[in-house]
Amino acid sequence: MPSTSGNSGGASDATARARLTGREPGSELETEFAAGVRKARLLDQRSAAGTVRVATDGRTVAGIAREVLATTGWRGPHHAA
Repeated sequence: MPSTSGNSGGASDATARARLTGREPGSELETEFAAGVRKARLLDQRSAAGTVRVATDGRTVAGIAREVLATTGWRGPHHAA
């Protein structure tokens, strides 16, 4: 899903706000959301070319993990190099 922040991975601003709403007290919500938006923008601006950003909106942890493993080529500690 596209992010309103324009990033190519992570969570959209709407998803980030929904996640924060579920775990932050009302008095801290806006501060935490603003900090997250600022950090997302920094990642957008400062990530090296070729950096992989994994989209997380609407995805399960298992699905995200599969993408990370496939992208990195990591097969686990039980596979000899």
